[in-house]
Parts: sequence; C-alpha cells; structure tokens
Amino acid sequence: MVTSTRHDVALPQVDDPLVRVRHLSIGFRLDRDAVFDAVKDVSFDIPRNATVALVGESGSGKSVTSLAILGLLPPENTLVAPGSEILYAGRDLTKLARHELAKLRGADISMIFQEPMTSLNPVFTVGFQIEEVLKLHRDMTGRGARQRAIEVLAEVGIPEPERRIDYFPSQMSGGQQQRVMIAMAIACEPKLLIADEPTTALDVTIQKQILELIGALQKKHAMSVLFITHDLAVVGEIADHVIVMRNGEIREAGAAAAVFGSPRDAYTQALLRCRPSLDRRPERLPVIDDFLSGTMPVGSGIAERRRGVNPDDPVVLSVRNLSKSFYSRQGLFGRREFQAVRNVSFDLRRGKTLGLVGESGSGKTTVGMTLMRLHEATSGEALFDGNDILALTPKAFMPYKRRIQIVFQNPYASLNPRFIVGQILTEPMDIHGIGASAQERTELAFDLLAKVGLPEASFYKYPHEFSGGQRQRIAIARCLTLKPEILICDESVSALDVSVQAQVLNLLQDLQQEFGLSYIFISHDLAVVKYIADEVMVMNQGEIVEIANSDEIYRHPREAYTQRLLASIPKGWQG
Repeated sequence: MVTSTRHDVALPQVDDPLVRVRHLSIGFRLDRDAVFDAVKDVSFDIPRNATVALVGESGSGKSVTSLAILGLLPPENTLVAPGSEILYAGRDLTKLARHELAKLRGADISMIFQEPMTSLNPVFTVGFQIEEVLKLHRDMTGRGARQRAIEVLAEVGIPEPERRIDYFPSQMSGGQQQRVMIAMAIACEPKLLIADEPTTALDVTIQKQILELIGALQKKHAMSVLFITHDLAVVGEIADHVIVMRNGEIREAGAAAAVFGSPRDAYTQALLRCRPSLDRRPERLPVIDDFLSGTMPVGSGIAERRRGVNPDDPVVLSVRNLSKSFYSRQGLFGRREFQAVRNVSFDLRRGKTLGLVGESGSGKTTVGMTLMRLHEATSGEALFDGNDILALTPKAFMPYKRRIQIVFQNPYASLNPRFIVGQILTEPMDIHGIGASAQERTELAFDLLAKVGLPEASFYKYPHEFSGGQRQRIAIARCLTLKPEILICDESVSALDVSVQAQVLNLLQDLQQEFGLSYIFISHDLAVVKYIADEVMVMNQGEIVEIANSDEIYRHPREAYTQRLLASIPKGWQG
C-alpha cells in the first residue's frame, strides 16, 4: 500500500486504489529565503472501500497531507515540489484549477474537521448548512433538500431530526455537533471521507459512538476513509491500514494487524507505549526520546508506582453538599433553573490525586470552577484549614487564591498573548507580594522554568513561540509561582500528543513528590486518570455516581454508568 525509500517502508501496491499519492513534497515559504519542509517525499495508496489511518504527533505532516488532497493549502505560500502527484479518477489533484477542485470538495471528497464549533457557522441552522451542500453539488432545493438533510441527520443518529434541523449549532452538544459535521460530509455520498482528529476532544462514550458511526457509514456507503489522529489506541478501533508519520516522513506502514502486532519502527513502538496502560502503572511514563535514544528500560527495569488513599491520610480540603445552579430567562418574568452540580461531597487528601471523570455536562468542570470561586456556589461548603472558603468575602478569600490554583484545558487561550513569559510568571507574584524585588521575582521565575523543563531564554519569549505542550508547562509554572497546596487540572492534557502528554504527567508527578501538592484531576480520558489518580470520583448529570480507590474502581466498578464509561475506553487493535 505504501512506498517510501526514506525509511525502507515497502508494502504491496494496490491494483486499483481510489487515491494514489506519489512522491508528495510540500513546503511553506516563511520569507523570501526560508522554506519549511512540511511533507517530504510521501507515497501511499488509499484503497477503495477501506479505512486508512494517518498517525503521528503534531507537526508530523499528516494534516498538511490531507489538506493537499482537497487543495485547501494557502496558495500564496505553499510550494508543491515537481514530481508530486495526488491521483484521483485519472486526474492529478495538485494540477487542477481551483474551480475544478471546488466541484470535487463535498461531492466526491469530503472532510470532517477536528473542532465542530469553529467549522459550523453559528448564525445559520444546521439544516441550512447541510442544505447548502446539497444545493451546491446536487442542485437540490426546497423540500427535496430539506428532506435529504433530515435523512442524513437521522442517519448519523441525531434524535428528532425533523425538529433539530432548525437548531443552531450552539443548541447542540459537542457530540451532536460532530454528528452534524459528519452529516454535512456524507450528504452527497462522497467516495472519500477525510476525518481530521474527529474524536480528540470528545468523551470516551461519545468518542466510541463517533468511531462506530464512521465505521458503519464507511461500510454502508462503500466509502474510503482517511482517518487522521495522534492516538494509536483510537486507530485500532477503526483502521484497516495504518501509516505512521514523523517530521513529514513515513516511518512505518502496513495492515493494522501487522503494525499493532509487531511494529518495526522505534517511533511506532514509542507511540504505542507512551500512552498510559490500564494494566500497569510505571514509575515514569516513557516518552518518544526514550525509545529513539535506546535508554528505555524493559521488563523488570520499569518500577511500578503505588496509588491509593488510606483513612488516616490527612485531609486538606473537605467538600460537603456542594451545589451549583445556573439560571436562564423564561418568558417575560420567569426564569429556568439548571442544576449543574447537586449535593457533591468528597475529601481531598494531602499529597494525593483525586480523579474526576464523567461525560460532558456531568458537572466536573463546574465543581473545579466553583471551588476556585470563579462560579459562586448555590449551597454547600468547602472546608480548607477549618474555614469555609465558599462563604468568605472576596477580601478574606484573597489569601486562599495563592493556595488553590487551576490549570485550564487550553493553554492557547489561558496565556496572555501580549505578555512575554516572564510577565506571565512574575505578575501573580507581584500581586500577592511574593519576592522582595523585581530581581528576586525574576530569579524565582527562572527556577520555575527549570522545574518545568524550559530554558531561561523562555522568559523573554511570547506564548505563540511555543508548542502546545510547552505552553501547558508555562501554565503549570504560573500556578507554581504562588506555591499552592491544591492544583486543579481541568482537562490539562486532553488535547496533547501522547508523548507530550506523558511528559506533562511525569512533570505533575515530580512536582507532587517535591512539594506535596494535592491534585483534583478533571478528565474524560479514563486511561490517564487510572494512571495518575489515587482516588476516582465518577459524576453523571451533576451527581456523584461512585467514588473509590483508582485500582478498585477500574477492577470492580459497582455502577452501570461507570461500567459503561470503562467499556468505552479505546483498547487498540485486539487481533
């Protein structure tokens, strides 16, 4: 299926592939003299009626390759090397005029993007957006287009499609928005569906539903699917063939069974083993460089990390009957109450990690935001050093802001783009009177950068000059400037590549051991929670379903809801 001399990847050719990519090389012009090579001499086939997974970390070139197939790369600074070919139906897509490519997009080749809220137009109903595709490529209008839109919404599992066709994207959940994106993509029954990280930010149950939906649609419509992801565990649920990319090159390729059963390339082995396992809890998670440098210990050389809480472990935060409601206007004078959190009680123990899991809308993030006083609690108490921090005046709560900090999910949005990293780190110290002088605060910032694995030169750079994993390290360093006792991690590793995720998890554990930090670790990724948490609390619709030591809850889940969550964890290829 794939040919590439660069890493001795050689597989049987497909006799009659739907798409044939040959010697594709793509560069981006940075300025008049500099070009960044994003894709380097890549060749592969996409067979008919099959799913091909393109796997690799951020910057590997997988999304650039897929966008090149659709002709969506910016023409003003994109350089496609001579000899590059993307052959579809006897035509080279790299040489087609823009109006010819426009006819193919949405009709023959469709794409599902990673983030539906940025891909769906918020001012138009979902029905209008699906009908627009049908009008453009099928010349369907009026009742015919509306009826077809209802049919595809039903096909992708949207309940009550006759009513929800008139919903705006904001009226639907994240999983439903992704289903709408899939409905738009399959409305014209394309021959190739490109799915670019379609499940990365979704809960495990929704992720499983989307994977099953894409698989079912692929078989029903005899489509070919190009599935792009950084997570090999997800790939094992859906792919027939796997292509592993790194730094714009193909490292390994083959049938999914072969790649998962006996990966040949060290990079593929690293991707498979960097993700936390449900079976073991190593002292440190391996990262890509461990494998490529040959320093990764094997077998008994990997120590196990002990997890769990005991009744005599000291309690640092005691939450009792925490509730939070939000209100919206109903009619002229009425209001509607939505109870996001209901009577939640738990203890957080010193130096331990409480994992908080559940689907979107379960109330996990609301619990964290309410404890930070970013939302005001409706009722309940949170005792910290004998004081109910939820009842304190803003002035009285000020000292506690130093002691409870939060790491948000998106480091791209939570760091001020106008500040250099030094300002981001020293501003909290200045506000809370930490350090006797600006020089002392600068030295403290240098020390914190070193602790999170960043050089001193980072102090003088802006957030946009860093990768996602590095930005998350900066966000953690910012929290540490105030020397907190409790750190709330709100989906803080969910959008990171598996190797970067492993680095951040290792960092959090190192900091916990050094400073005795207590973590509330909020996540929808149950494998990550299993690895890092001492105790796990499962939430559903604002209430606690069950709470127990992490090993116990994964081995013997009592409640049906917890059992369903655990059954949805991607297991990878099972043979």
